[in-house]
Amino acid sequence: MEIGIDSFASALYGSNELTPVTAMEQLLERIELADQVGLDVFGIGEHHKKEFLDSATAVILAAAAARTKRIRLTSAVTVLSAADPVRVFQSFATLDLISKGRAELVVGRGSSVEAYPLFGFSLNDYDTLFSEKLDLLLKIREQEFVTWSGRFRAALNNQPVYPRPVQEKLPVWLGVGGTPESFMRAGALGLPLMVAIIGGNTSRFRPLVDLYREAGARSGFSAEQLTVGLHSPGYVADNNDKAVTEYYPGYAELWTKLGRERGWPPVTRPQFDHLIGPQGVLLVGGPERVAEKLLRHSESLGGISRFTFQMDNAGLTHQQLMHAIELIGTRVIPLVKAG
Repeated sequence: MEIGIDSFASALYGSNELTPVTAMEQLLERIELADQVGLDVFGIGEHHKKEFLDSATAVILAAAAARTKRIRLTSAVTVLSAADPVRVFQSFATLDLISKGRAELVVGRGSSVEAYPLFGFSLNDYDTLFSEKLDLLLKIREQEFVTWSGRFRAALNNQPVYPRPVQEKLPVWLGVGGTPESFMRAGALGLPLMVAIIGGNTSRFRPLVDLYREAGARSGFSAEQLTVGLHSPGYVADNNDKAVTEYYPGYAELWTKLGRERGWPPVTRPQFDHLIGPQGVLLVGGPERVAEKLLRHSESLGGISRFTFQMDNAGLTHQQLMHAIELIGTRVIPLVKAG
């Protein structure tokens, strides 16, 4: 199992708003450390809000590529519905050249929808936009000269798209939330699947993952081609009590704020305690608890090949996050491999 981190380039760490320059420098330091201690992948999301600095994902990843040697660098996710697939491909092909073949894409429709009005798209076309743009992105990946037409973009007539990446086929994962159609689409296309689970029990997603594998098999893809990754909130400290003490206040603050925006109830401590329990989605604890839970999550979903922690949290300092990364690399990953 590959293990890594996804970040939204938050400027809210340590309960104090950082300057954008400081927040970005700290983020690059964390990616550099993740590379040094053996994490497999680091992802940067895409938002267009004041508290996050990740609107130009490929630019951040390119800066990270210049400071790292082996870690894979990916979006998490690229809001493809509100983007031009030609420019997305060009940006990540360029990243692939800078990183010498370490670039990846996770594409999705986006759970935060501020990109749609910003770039002149309607939420009424939420799924249609994504389907059409994914089709174009995959065609560009396969062909240097592209002929294509659609509803939302000017047609291409034997048009070359450059640069081409180092990797023969730039990895494109499909990021999904909870709709069966999204899982089935990824399977039918034979794309690796990145499942974002932010609440409840991880095991409840097993029927959807099974739909993905069944759709892939019907389309002629082997089990080895149907890769499943998992993205969930989490945090690692020296021991369980310390992890909870450091993580819970910022988690409650952040998710209560998101709840006000999206109509969810406020976070309660009993709810949090369930989520960090054996079946809950949150991977919060010491290295042993987190490694054990990772293996349990993998088993409950029929096997996963990648896990990414989402540790952006208003209550955590840069120093705490650096220590968590070090523990993931030096303690969690060896325990998972041994398990």
